[in-house]
Amino acid sequence: MKICKQFMLALLFIISLTSTVKAIELWVSPHGNDANKGTKEAPFATLEGAIRKARELRRLKEKDISDGIKILVEDGTYLLEQPVFIRPEDSGTPESPTIISAAPKANPVVSGGIQLKNNWQKADAQTADLSAAAKGKVWMIDAPLIGDEVLDFRQLWVNDKKAVRAKSTTGSMMERILSWNHQKQTCWIPKPKMKQFKWRPGMEFYIHQWWAVATLRVKNAEVAGDSVQLSFLQPESKLQSEHPWPAPWQSKETGNSAFYLTNALQFLDEPGEWYLDKLQRKIYYWPKAGEDLNKVSVVIPQLETLLRIEGTIDRPVQHVHIKGISWSHSTWLRPSKKGHIALQAGMYLLDAYKLKVPGTADKKGLENQAWIGRPPAAITVSYAQYTSFQNCRFEHLASTGLDYHRGVQYNEIKGNLFKDIGGSGVLLGVFSDEPFETHLPYHLSDKRDLATDNIIENNLINNVTNDDWGCVGIGVGYVANTTIRNNEISEISYTGISLGWGWTPTVNVMANNKVIANKIHHYAKHMNDVAGVYTLSAQPGSLIEGNYIDSIYTAPYAHLPEHWFYLYTDEGSAYFTVKNNWCPKEKFLQNANGPNNLWENNGPMVSEEIKEKAGLEEKYIHLLEML
Repeated sequence: MKICKQFMLALLFIISLTSTVKAIELWVSPHGNDANKGTKEAPFATLEGAIRKARELRRLKEKDISDGIKILVEDGTYLLEQPVFIRPEDSGTPESPTIISAAPKANPVVSGGIQLKNNWQKADAQTADLSAAAKGKVWMIDAPLIGDEVLDFRQLWVNDKKAVRAKSTTGSMMERILSWNHQKQTCWIPKPKMKQFKWRPGMEFYIHQWWAVATLRVKNAEVAGDSVQLSFLQPESKLQSEHPWPAPWQSKETGNSAFYLTNALQFLDEPGEWYLDKLQRKIYYWPKAGEDLNKVSVVIPQLETLLRIEGTIDRPVQHVHIKGISWSHSTWLRPSKKGHIALQAGMYLLDAYKLKVPGTADKKGLENQAWIGRPPAAITVSYAQYTSFQNCRFEHLASTGLDYHRGVQYNEIKGNLFKDIGGSGVLLGVFSDEPFETHLPYHLSDKRDLATDNIIENNLINNVTNDDWGCVGIGVGYVANTTIRNNEISEISYTGISLGWGWTPTVNVMANNKVIANKIHHYAKHMNDVAGVYTLSAQPGSLIEGNYIDSIYTAPYAHLPEHWFYLYTDEGSAYFTVKNNWCPKEKFLQNANGPNNLWENNGPMVSEEIKEKAGLEEKYIHLLEML
């Protein structure tokens, strides 16, 4: 009976997406006013105004909404000063959904950014710390104030292209650390190649570590001849020196961990770089050839989250669908405030250390403990059912693009573009709660907390993970009955699809997950210990089939250059069927797997028909034209 009820609800959900309904229409326009009635002739100015009106229509049970409410957003850029918030009171029903959609032929953009307009001036050639190469070529503008504080940010876009935060190396080059002292929590590096290197407040250290990167705020930098000793601020200093995986790499054979310093005016030494001086309230930028700063678009972000869809365990948000909207210009400030020491897939460490006596009740050989936090997202969804994002664009974002977190069931992420994102494209499910040691198997007393019966399909994910290189195209934690199919993922720093969490063979909440017919190529741009499809922990009834995986990069600073794979079932992976996946050779890893995994017919022998069916289906091929 329960299965039948779930089937009927799912059927109603599909009908609500595909049927032609004569819903009541509320219009939004950049030229509108939230005091208007919301008609096409007298539109609202903001999404908030239209959502509030829709909420009132539902509260008053107006008869006109029996076929649903459609919020139509006209062309233009909608600048936010706070996130849009969709609540349980905004829920629709299967017969009367709420649809927030681009108006016909419109391409609206919802932005968390601020435009820096027409006040750029040449920086004084005598500006302290400005390099000789930069003198006469760098421009500056006053940084915006939010209240009485200078707006802090870590990204800047010029004509929708992300500029480079000033750093100590040129182009894509990195240096190698000389040594790391875990007891003193210090690091020796070669002295940067400049005449007058000096420590400055706000300076940061970005280090490559196996499958993750870390950002540490530099407390001090003491020059000794041709070397520099760095010390760091807390909490990241202790975390970096105590946590064992992934730690700074020191190897005569393959080279020590790569790094660069960033966020100081003295590093601004080539076109396309920028620097924010918070103490002097100045933004500096060296334009590229042909860029006139009083004519181009220069945008900085001010919001970490643009849209929150958040219900409760007893009152989830239901039957709200977002279509054809672009979401742009989000920020992420934790690295500037507390550093960023990542464990894996962008999940950052709150505490971590090596055990003197290894072993836990679940894993006798476990020699470390870790507790993690979750990065913010441009759009976050929790406790939501029968919602969807379709034909949207997620671009120019600092951290995760779209995050369906906790208590999410029967939702669809379909036909969207994810592009130019600093973190992961899509996250789904819990990746351990903050008080919960991250290697423990995850069990729930209330299944309503679980992310289950969700679909991620026919999305194009390109050039994400471009800030935090340890993030992934699609990252899925503790989920069940989840389908990830026909997505195309490319230009990724680390892994294409990561499925599961916990490093444990113990059966937990994960089961019946499917990764089918995805096309993953041009991945592992920066990291190793990597795969096109990667799994963790026991997931009974789960399937990895018909995926196309090709064109892995040779990561220039990989700790173990050959430690990369097309398919990788990592610690505790159990009860998987892995079959009919095409890749150019049989380079796979099954590391410390649990029982009952079936591998069958994976590699270059897979039929052309399977290769051709992988990736975007015909209806969604047009997404490739947006790159």
